[in-house]
This record gives sequence, C-alpha cells and structure tokens, in this order.
Amino acid sequence: MDDLTNDALINGTNFRTYSENLAVRSDSDDEFSAGAVDGKVEIEDAALNYHKAPKVFDRFYNSSSEEEEEDEVSSSSNYQRRLDYMLQFLDRKLSTSSSPDQPLPEYTSSGSGIGIFKPPVRAPVHPNRPPCIELRPHPLRETQVGRFLRRIVSVDDGGGPQLWAGSESGIRVWDLKNDIYSGGNEGEEEGTVRYWESAPVAAAALCLVGDGGNRVVWSGHKDGRIICWKMMDFSIAGGRGNSVSRNGFHEVFSWQAYRGPVLSMVMSSYGDLWSGSEGGAVKIWPWEALEKSLSFTVGEKHMASLLVERSYIDLRSQVTQNGAYNSIFSSDIKYMLSDLVGAKVWTASYQSFALWDARTKELLKVLNIDGQIENMSVDSLMEDEMRMKFVSNSKEKAPNSFNFFQRSRNAILGAADAVRRAAAKGGFGDDNRRIEGLVATVDGMIWIGCANGLLVQWDGNGNRLQDLQHHAFAVQSLCTVGTRIWVGYISGIVQVLDLSGKLLGQWMAHQSPVIDLAVGDGYMFTLANHGGIRGWSISSPGPLDNIFRAMLSGKEFLYTSLENVKIMAGTWNVAQGRAAPDSLISWLGSSAADVDIVVVGLQEVEMGAGFLAMSAARETMGLEGSSAGQWWLDMIGKTLDEGSTFSRVGSRQLAGLLISVWARNNIQSHVGDVDVAAVPCGLGRAIGNKGAVGLRMRVYGRVMCFVNCHFAAHLEAVSRRNADFDHVYRTMFFSRPSSILNGAAAGVSSSVQVLRTTNAMSVNPVDVVPELSEADMVVFLGDFNYRLDGISYDEARDFVSQRCFDWLRERDQLRAEMEAGNVFQGMREAVIKFPPTYKFEKHQPGLAGYDSGEKKRIPAWCDRILFRDSRSASASTCSLDCPVVASVLLYEACMDVTDSDHKPVRCIFNVEVARVDETVRRQEFGEIIRSNEKVKRLIEELAKVPEAIVCPQLMKTDKHLIITQEVLLASPDGFR
Repeated sequence: MDDLTNDALINGTNFRTYSENLAVRSDSDDEFSAGAVDGKVEIEDAALNYHKAPKVFDRFYNSSSEEEEEDEVSSSSNYQRRLDYMLQFLDRKLSTSSSPDQPLPEYTSSGSGIGIFKPPVRAPVHPNRPPCIELRPHPLRETQVGRFLRRIVSVDDGGGPQLWAGSESGIRVWDLKNDIYSGGNEGEEEGTVRYWESAPVAAAALCLVGDGGNRVVWSGHKDGRIICWKMMDFSIAGGRGNSVSRNGFHEVFSWQAYRGPVLSMVMSSYGDLWSGSEGGAVKIWPWEALEKSLSFTVGEKHMASLLVERSYIDLRSQVTQNGAYNSIFSSDIKYMLSDLVGAKVWTASYQSFALWDARTKELLKVLNIDGQIENMSVDSLMEDEMRMKFVSNSKEKAPNSFNFFQRSRNAILGAADAVRRAAAKGGFGDDNRRIEGLVATVDGMIWIGCANGLLVQWDGNGNRLQDLQHHAFAVQSLCTVGTRIWVGYISGIVQVLDLSGKLLGQWMAHQSPVIDLAVGDGYMFTLANHGGIRGWSISSPGPLDNIFRAMLSGKEFLYTSLENVKIMAGTWNVAQGRAAPDSLISWLGSSAADVDIVVVGLQEVEMGAGFLAMSAARETMGLEGSSAGQWWLDMIGKTLDEGSTFSRVGSRQLAGLLISVWARNNIQSHVGDVDVAAVPCGLGRAIGNKGAVGLRMRVYGRVMCFVNCHFAAHLEAVSRRNADFDHVYRTMFFSRPSSILNGAAAGVSSSVQVLRTTNAMSVNPVDVVPELSEADMVVFLGDFNYRLDGISYDEARDFVSQRCFDWLRERDQLRAEMEAGNVFQGMREAVIKFPPTYKFEKHQPGLAGYDSGEKKRIPAWCDRILFRDSRSASASTCSLDCPVVASVLLYEACMDVTDSDHKPVRCIFNVEVARVDETVRRQEFGEIIRSNEKVKRLIEELAKVPEAIVCPQLMKTDKHLIITQEVLLASPDGFR
C-alpha cells in the first residue's frame, strides 16, 4: 500500500479528494461517498460488429504444450495461503504476545501525532482513492535494472483484451480476459498477474501500437528498429494461449526504420503506420506493404522485412523539398496522434506540432503551443532576391540550381533554430511549457498536456479553444475512455475530467510519476515510473468504489501476511581512529547471528579542516566517500561475513559521517529501493563536520529510514542540537541531485525527488512534507551530544560506579527536551541501563577510563538510538492499519571496546511487518464482482450506453477509410 501522507499534494488550491464531486452514495459505506456525475458513466464499446480477423500468423509458430495443470496448482496454493493467513490472524487475536522475546521498557517523547511528526496513515484499502487491481505491484528498483517497463497499450482482437508492455529488454503480455484476477507463476515476480515475455531484444521499446484487426502489435525501439509481434491466441484451450510459448516468444519480423531511436508511432485511420524519430524525421509505412508482409510464411521472413523497409514515405524530405521549412522538422517527434474523426495525424515535438492529412499525407499546418501558426514557406522577399541573382548571373544553369540553394538555406535555418531552441531549454519558461502528451476524445477534440500542468483543448482543425490547470505538476500521460479524460502527472496523481475539462475526481495513484495509461477490459491501467501497474475501474470515481472498499476491508484477514524482521542498529563515534578486529566482533559480530538487517552509523571517520573543505567541494560535484570510510566498510563487511551471509545494500558518507546497511542474503529479495541522503549542519549549514546521513529502503514493501547524526557539541548548546535535529528532519530528501532545498544529497534520483526538484523554485521548504514523515519506520542513531545537566564530574562518576542510572537519567538533557516536546517528537527510546558512553581515555578499560584530564568532561549518554514505527498508540497490534510495529530487545553499550573516546552502542529491534498478498487480494476482488448482486446490478446500469454515437464527420465514402476500435465507445466487459 502506498503511504497516504502525499495526499497533501492534492489538498491545496483547486484540489479536492477523488470523490468530492460525486452525486451517488453507496449504502455500504457512508463515511466515504463515491459516485458518478448524474449517476451516469459513458463506457467504451470496442467495435460492436467486429469480426475476428484471419489468423495470418499461425504458420509462424508451432503450438506449444498445454498448461492445463497450472490453474489447479495455483488455485490450490492460493487457498492454502488464505487458510494460513486466517490461522495467523486468529493466532494474533488469541495470543498475549506476538514475540517470544520480551521487549524492553521504553520512553516516548512528547509531540507524537502532531503535524509532521505524526505517523503516516495506513489502511487495508486506501480511503482517499478508488480500490484498484494490482496487476504488477511496485517492483524493487534493484531487480529492474535493464528491465524497466516504459510503455503499455491495450489491444483487443475480438477474443479478449491483452495488455502489452514494452521494456528495456523485451515485451510482456497479460491476458486481461482470463488472468486479471489470477496469481502469477512460480519463479516470476511476486504478486504479479501471470504474464508472457518475449525473447530478449537488443534495445529498449520506446513506443507501442496495437492493431487488433490484423492481430499484431508494433514496437519502436531505441536502436531504430520497428518490430512486428503476433498477438497471443488465448481463446484456445481455455485461455492458456497455446499458439506460442509462455516465455521467449519471438518477433514475426522487423526492419531498420531509422538510424536513431523510434520515438513515436501511430496507426492512421487508413491503416498506414506513421513513425517519428530525432531531427523531425517522419516516415509512413503504407498499409499495402504492411498487409502484404503479413501474408509471408516464416521462411519468407526476410522478404517481409525488406518489403516494408523499402516502402516508406519520408515526409520531412518531401515537405522540405517543396520549399517549406519549420522548426518541427529539426526537432524530435516525441508524440503522435491519429484523429479518427477528422482523418488527420498530429505529430508533436516539445514546443510545436503539425497536422497532416491522413489520406493525402499533405502537411496542413504547423502550430506552436500558443496556437500561433508557424511559417511553413521560405520568405518571399528572400526567395525573389535569390531568384534574381541566379537569373542575372547564370541563365544557362540547370533548373534545379535554385532548389539546391533553397534546400541549403533551409538546412542552415533549421540548424540555427535547433541551436536557439536548445539554448532556450536552459531557461525555465520554454522548457516548462513543453508538450508531454496528446489524446483525441470521442467528440473530435484534441487535448494536449504540458510540463507546467496546463491542459489545452483544440478542435480537429488545430484551433486552440481553451486551457485549464487542475494541478501544478507536469503532465506525463493522457488517455480517454467514453466521455472521460484521464490525466497522469509526475507527482503520481491521476485526474479524471469530463469532455468539457471539468474535474470529476483525483487521487494519488502511485508514489511515482504516472508515465503511461491504457484502457482495456473495463479498467484504466496506470504505469508508474518504478514499473508498477494498477488497474482502476473506468467508472471511477463512481458508486462501485465504496462497495469494493467496504468488502475488501472486511476481508483483510484473508490477504494480510505478517513478516518478522530483526534489525540491529549500531552507532559509534570513532574519533578518527581505526578499530581492532576484536572490537568490531564485540560490537557487531557477536550479535549479528540472530538478526536479518544490520545498520551501522559512524561519526568522525575523518576530520580536519582540509578534509572537511575538500569534502564540501566534492559534494557540490556529486562525489562522496573517502579511503578511511572505505576501510571501515571493508572491515565491517569482513566482520559480518559479507558475501556469504550478508550483502551490503547501500551506504552514504558526508565528511566524517558514514551510514551503511547490510541485509542477510535470505531476505535480500525483499529489501531494495535503496536511496541515500545527506544534510550538513556545520558552518552555514554547508560543512559536514556536523549533520546527518540517511538511508531509505523498502523491506517487505514497507518504507524504513535510518539516519546517522552528529549534532552540535558542548554542554550549553542544547538549542543548537534541537535546531540541528529539526533541520535534518525537515530537509532530508533522499537521493536528490544538488538543489535549493538540499545541496548535499546524492544518489540515484527517485520519482519523488524528480517531482520536488522540478518545482524547487516555487516550493517553500517549510511547507514541504518531510520524507521522513512518510516512512513506516524511522531510526535515528548517532552522537547526539546531549549531556547531563546540574551535576559535577565527581558526582556523575560516583553514580556511575554505583550503577544508579535512574537518577542520572533525570539529569539527561535529551530526556528533558523530549519530555518538553522540543526534539525527536513522537519517538521512543528503550530505557537506558548502561553507563554513559562519553568521554573515555583511549585504550583504558573499565569505568576507570572516564576522562581524567584537565577538562574532566562530565560523563554523558551522547550516543543514542531512537525510533518511531507506525503506531499511534503503544498498544496497537500489527495490521494493515498499523503495518510496522517495532520493539526493542537489546539496548546496550560495548564497554569493553577502547579504540575511541566514545563507546559503541547497539540496539536490536524486533519488527513485525504487515503486507498485502496481492495475488489473494486480486482473487477476492474478482470474487466480489462475480458473486455480489449489488455490484452486478450497478455494472448492468453502467453498461447502458447508446447503441452508437453518430458523428457526421465519420460519414465518408472513401473505401479506404478504416475506423478502428479506439475509444469511440467503451466496453464494460471487464466486470465479470
């Protein structure tokens, strides 16, 4: 489940919850109302009188073996899992303790549940968005290297819709008709609906086009190739798709379309395949050549490729040779759209677009984003001047001499314009208005989405009608179904509009940009940048939402899986020294055998004015780390038996601060999405002698953050320490490049950071929801430098020698500040029962080693470990409402280690994690649709649409006009 705290993004001006505008309420859930405007939903119907096309590709493949036992094995396994979850649920209810280890008593700071320190809200079903189908749950980033999904398209050949996805290494196919409520297969991605995957391809797929009539899908790739794929035949053998193998299916044929990448493709209303590439290149692959190529046998595959490759029409060359010039012919063609109503094709770069006649292939007009018509011809005065010069100087020259110079002039102007536009991209204005999506609606209108969140409506002739803005962030994708327009944003928000542009609803669909949308089988599928795919009912927001929410929430115990993880966190100020192997074994190695995750935070790994200055300079260039830091990582890795037992999942160094995390190999597949961050708190909030480094990761689908801190020193600097914590908590943004809000963060940029960086100029840091607030569990560890107040050195030594820690705790500055709600608000710490860890003489064992020098620093608990989990109350049990519950099993200092003036501290947490079994949850979703009478009745009501929508512009007599099945009417067949 995604966290809900990002709902703040949609609670500002012009924002409402996804169901605010709805007029229909469900009797089953009065708390959250949902319905469709006027109780009606226009639903797509894919080609009412459609007849299945001949299977022209059957000769390319031999039938694969049947998989009849697959469903039986999967069904049996899923029923067993449901039973296990039920027993687990009952066991939790009946048992008095969820862990055999008794947790230590804890102290909780004041300020819990207030503002940014409130734990994020969680629920079995998200209360602020419609219930959805997790077709592909959010995969861990580390598992997707070279395999990220980038495009999706839904195609229906009459036998049932299929969802095709293009990745960086191949193609995936989902059978939406038969498998959408099923589970996956063993060895595949956990929780993902069963899918078919192609043999690896050499380059990433950048665009997809489906042709249900010919039962093919075309994919355009980064290496300039276009590949033809045969659609799966799931209608045979009960939907098991015996026409091809489940894994490793191959292309039908392919050809080299461009030297550069194929950036966009579309199928025109006349069956021609249009494609766009870099530098304004637009080519058309005629339907006659495509149709003929599909009739070749497998032995004639090379002939099919050669036939299509030679058949193209180069529109850019054709137009420029006729004397036209425009910036769009020197800009990358990023988007294409087929206007079936007006029989036109729209091609768009970032700043302008062109309208073409789909039949004659003529250029009709070129417009910029403001609706201004751009000049398409050579300036007449220049043309006359050039013509006069040529006539006077050489009347005997060939008639094509002028054309040669004219083309040269156009090329020069094009290059100059490209340079101008490239320079303009550095400016905030032009780049922020770039085109990010196109969609044609059923009423013949065209909608364009822009990087500044603007939505612009055009008529079919390229006249700008209106612009509106419902969200401040960049549009990433557009799709339409019936009388609704769906918009996906970089913030992860999805909006639903009517044909006039009125906002019907919006919600946080993903914690990542929504990079593509596709409609099929009664669902709108959203592809997130992290690779997750969710399916939303095309009637959402509508009356079905509340019914599904109430019923799915009531079945929580059937799909809730509980995991147990033990985490050891250790902190040590190493005082620029290096530890003996025995010290590391005493601190970490002796306890690592019983834990799953080890978190290590070090302070003062390396210091000195020269090093700190060099470190600050390296940070500005995105560089971090040092030889001393690497030494510590290597030594700790050896202590933990890195490689054989543990694996390091990530680390981050800022000057003398270093944090690193190791995970046991047997849970490595459930740990990932590792991001790092750093916040300097030294001189001018720029130097890393004081500050924090953090590491964020997902463990069993839940977000955990670990922050290693070193705050201001000296007894009297309590307020500075409090301010350091507040600065770190509010400004730690993970994996960000240098920006206004946090110039020290480094690492691979994640979607949330891209979102915030994009809007950094307009965001007040105080108003931004801290990322630490969004985590399910946060652990702060480090040298916080809080001292003991109102006590002398000798008194402190006496109390320590008598082990009277209760009295000493009353003098602890950190305890007093937490009680006042000034710092670490809402966090907890196990009751300290070990001696103060600072300050000691190096290599002096025992309690006699406390500082006996001239300064005689008062002993203090400088080195601490605090945490916050999902609980809003200490008595909460682990569930999907409270998915992470942690308790402390061990909290101690290693007093026998003498390599530093600080003693290392370690804390072992017992962490219960509740997560959703998406396979079982999908099956419950499908069971509700099949068995609930109220749901069936509402689906029937929603399916009542006009038999046809007649548009005068479609009444054409041209025999070549082909109206495909794209979004004239929608089909409710997905609800079975």
